[in-house]
Amino acid sequence: MKKSGGEPGVLKDPREVALSAATPREVIDAVRLMLRTKHYSIRTEHAYLGWIRRYIAENGRRHPKEMDGRAMGAFLTRLAVEGRVSASTQSQALSALLFLYRELLGMSPEWLDDVVRAKRSIRVPVVLSRGEVVRLLSRMQGREWLMASLLYGSGLRLMEVIRLRVKDVDFERWEITVRSGKGNKDRHTMLPSKLAEPLRRQMEDARVEHARDLEAGFGSVWLPNALARKYPNAGEDWVWQYVFPASRRSKDPRTGIERRHHLDEKVLQAAVKRARVEAGIPKPVTCHTLRHSFATHLLESGADIRTVQELLGHRDVKTTQIYTHVLNRGAGGVLSPLDR
Repeated sequence: MKKSGGEPGVLKDPREVALSAATPREVIDAVRLMLRTKHYSIRTEHAYLGWIRRYIAENGRRHPKEMDGRAMGAFLTRLAVEGRVSASTQSQALSALLFLYRELLGMSPEWLDDVVRAKRSIRVPVVLSRGEVVRLLSRMQGREWLMASLLYGSGLRLMEVIRLRVKDVDFERWEITVRSGKGNKDRHTMLPSKLAEPLRRQMEDARVEHARDLEAGFGSVWLPNALARKYPNAGEDWVWQYVFPASRRSKDPRTGIERRHHLDEKVLQAAVKRARVEAGIPKPVTCHTLRHSFATHLLESGADIRTVQELLGHRDVKTTQIYTHVLNRGAGGVLSPLDR
């Protein structure tokens, strides 16, 4: 990160860097600095930088402050009309550019009403029957089976199970604490009793791996925000380790420090895909399908929708209500007049 001239140790304001930038690369560096200052995730950082690079490249590599709202509106419109991107993809590009203009350049575009928006589709979620869940999980083994079982048994999102840490599994209260979930919110969800022993075995395997790392001079895990500075030795503490660590150590993309990160999510995604094929399930099953099935099966069993909302971590109950559309009380819960 750049420092102000003549004042060693004083970091430049990202806004100053952006406004005085002479090249697109300096603009990108300023965006990266601001994203890290505001503690955005590495995934959001990569996505935002990708959209901003594309926006600058498609406008002749000009400085964003030289472009008015028409250039930004034209870019977003092209995504919808020519690129035919989904509404969520266009929304992500818009968020990246708004971050650039509002947070970094101090500009507030007034032209959003003129942008052609990609039409947002309203779709009911793909849900497995209980029998299909059993068939799917029976085709999986070991660590991948356990993670998939947590997706279905606890209603976790893919990255929530991948990033699960030892300290957030409570065998006494039979609950899992999700830290910094979607919307940067914490929540509690259930820990199925059937997964207690497999989870303990997985954690013991992870403890052995952690001990080997410590002996080799490593063993310090990544800690969020400023915890690493506040508690310098916490990263080596067992309770902060990932329940599902990666099979090998790697360098942190931000700091360059070699450490053991969590398992790559692609491992679980590939395992679920193989299991679907082997089980012969004629549906487009993903990891998120198991979370959809968790919610739907709870509601089918008579669980209160507000309870399900809390377990899923939805901000608005309207989001949870989508699962009522796939309960056996609608199209699948009445008898066709032809059958009568």
